Amino acid sequence: MNRLQKFVLGCAAAMLPFGAQAEEYRLGLITPPPHQWTVSATEAAAEIKEKTEGRVDILIFPSGQLGNESQMLQQLQTGAMDFAFFTLGEFANRSPNYGIFLAPYLVDDVAGARELLKGPTAQTLLDEMSDFGLVGFGWGMAGMRIIVTGETVDTVENLAGKKIRTIPFAPELAFWEALGAAPTPMPLPALYDAFANGQVDGMQIDVEGTWNTKYYEHAQSIIVSNHMMFPMAAVGSGRKWQGISEADREVIDTVFARKLDELVARYGEIDAKYKAELEATDVSVKTVGRDWFGPAIDAWYTEWREKAPMLVALEAEAQK
Repeated sequence: MNRLQKFVLGCAAAMLPFGAQAEEYRLGLITPPPHQWTVSATEAAAEIKEKTEGRVDILIFPSGQLGNESQMLQQLQTGAMDFAFFTLGEFANRSPNYGIFLAPYLVDDVAGARELLKGPTAQTLLDEMSDFGLVGFGWGMAGMRIIVTGETVDTVENLAGKKIRTIPFAPELAFWEALGAAPTPMPLPALYDAFANGQVDGMQIDVEGTWNTKYYEHAQSIIVSNHMMFPMAAVGSGRKWQGISEADREVIDTVFARKLDELVARYGEIDAKYKAELEATDVSVKTVGRDWFGPAIDAWYTEWREKAPMLVALEAEAQK
């Protein structure tokens, strides 16, 4: 560090309130920089830094730079990492109740998902993040799930035997197995090349990722099914949380909660925007509903009401 850098850091420290100490924190997530999760994390970090007068400076590490979600969870639990935006995978594989948000056709659209993610069942599961050594700040989501395939798909039977990239957690794998497909988990950063070279035949994804990552360039069919929501949990390390002042904790809590709700609300517009972009390409875009999937969905519910008892309560909330 040269003299000028030391001088600048010294001036910055001098501007903090007496007795306060600035500290850098790390937030990891698997999505690339253009993805709305990364954008929202960056916005939240900037606001938190401003409202804590620089005491809490959260650095954003997208695209799995700090590891996959399993590795990042371990870092959070040991206090080697501070915050993360996670898919449900690591939680659902440890406690089946965290998989209930993936129930097919639980909600019709983003608006329905937004209400459920603020409801009592969602809050209970957020509170129970303490079982993993984490602090839960709130739920976000990506767009509703669609299906993108390298070959033409007209009926659900066309998916039989196809290698479909999924997230590696049980409720999603069970859905695809019920359809006769071959769910194939792989890290998101590896998906573009795997789809381009035929390692996978298709993917369960959203319209945002399909457009921004250009998966459609190697696709023949896009099935806009909106068959699942795809929640995200914003969490922090329980160990590191104890070292943050009560006042700064309140700022972090408040900012994350509001930014997450704004993120979910945006997806109604995001889904509509990118669906229109995809419809303007040469790829076949077909909209389908629950009936298109046949009996597999009812079979999924029969299995998962047994495995994850909180699903029944979530279904009751959804019916309201």
